[in-house]
Amino acid sequence: MNDDVNNIPNEQEGEELDNIIVLNDENGEQIEFEFLDLIEYDGEEYVVLLPNDEDEEPGEVVILKLEDTDSEDEESYVSVDDEEVLKNVFDIFKEKFKDEFNFIDE
Repeated sequence: MNDDVNNIPNEQEGEELDNIIVLNDENGEQIEFEFLDLIEYDGEEYVVLLPNDEDEEPGEVVILKLEDTDSEDEESYVSVDDEEVLKNVFDIFKEKFKDEFNFIDE
């Protein structure tokens, strides 16, 4: 599920981004995301990410479920197919950041 967030503050030029994570897609290509938040919902943890890609719609976020792995150094993220879970996680995110972002309801 992608949801629109408007007016996400951009890092100033020259600043190093320490909240950028790189994930591999199903084709093995690396994609950069800006980590926005970790949301706990219904006993699970979900990350809210902003694609760091000019090809994506501005302000659309990606919500992925954090999955346990055998390695302490590695995290795994899986897509969420349940629209209700996505909506509820995004609602928590919107409430938490209502003063920092301007959200657009579609």
